[in-house]
Amino acid sequence: MKDVFDLQIQNLALTRRPGTIEAYRVASRRFLNYLAAYYPGIHHPSQLRRDPHILGYMRMLCERTPPLKNCTRSRYLLYLRRILLVLARKRSFILPTDIPRPDQYLPKSLSPEDDHLLDLELRKDTDIVHSGLLLLRATGMRIGECLSVTTDCLHHLGHNEWALHVPLGKLHNERWIPVSDEICKLVAHILSLRSSFESANQEPFRPLLFPFPVGHVSRCMILRRALAAAARRAGCSTHVTPHRLRHTFATEMLRAGMSLPSLMKILGHRSIRMTMRYITITQIDLQQQYLDAHRKISGLHVVPKLNPKISGQVKANLETICASLATTRHLIEMYRRNAPGSADKKLQRLINRVSAALKTLAELDKN
Repeated sequence: MKDVFDLQIQNLALTRRPGTIEAYRVASRRFLNYLAAYYPGIHHPSQLRRDPHILGYMRMLCERTPPLKNCTRSRYLLYLRRILLVLARKRSFILPTDIPRPDQYLPKSLSPEDDHLLDLELRKDTDIVHSGLLLLRATGMRIGECLSVTTDCLHHLGHNEWALHVPLGKLHNERWIPVSDEICKLVAHILSLRSSFESANQEPFRPLLFPFPVGHVSRCMILRRALAAAARRAGCSTHVTPHRLRHTFATEMLRAGMSLPSLMKILGHRSIRMTMRYITITQIDLQQQYLDAHRKISGLHVVPKLNPKISGQVKANLETICASLATTRHLIEMYRRNAPGSADKKLQRLINRVSAALKTLAELDKN
């Protein structure tokens, strides 16, 4: 049975990433261990039945100690379903209704206080690791994307505008994200530290911005451990991980006024729904948004009021409007003659517009 499963996983490896294939191996190993323990007589997929083999395995996943999260059980069943779909050629082994719905957790952004304390702590040390954590927080990249950024990641768009190239990441897409002058200086600082970091190591490195030791897991652990240590020193009230920095970046951008579609592009998501999982909206945010919207609504369709300095009864007819505009043009002209030279052209354009409005009203009066 194991040889049959391994062959199918090798076929899947032709079109899937190594991390996904490893997940297939884990899911198949768990299922095969279950069969070996409870049904040792099963030697071929054709011998499998939904009841008792598949249903028994799902029951075991639910009742194991410690209990598995819904998202973990869902992954095991989805991977197993994909393998059995080819091997046993039956769609009724694992039904869509058998897949548990994933738990919906709240976004994990840092509080403004913890974010400020962490920023101060990271800026105390200017080494390449702490600079990398600052870059991670300032751009909202995933940790794997940040470690895959190359030395020529910055692209000049013209004037004072720059963009940073994010290579292929978790969702198999690459993107350009806008960056500020501060981020450009941070990248330049990392490049200056990179040369000394390379000279202290024996092995040659690829042109990556962060020349850490080879191996994805070991490279990620360097940043994770440094971030956890910095959070403890800063006195943060919660455990801090690189992905929490990504959540914090998304929440900060939304509060600053960035639209959800733009934020989705920067984060590299495929849907707004995925982006919403990263955003923390507090009651204070809701209150402020409501008040802003209410003020805008109250300003719509409001009848304009005359200046209280204007006395007497004023009739809304063409004659009154023309007289008011003529007076306004005269006052602007008198002000223009005493205004500084830099405002002369702007005031003259304004006088021309008032004259054009008077001409249009005169034509209306003729009609």
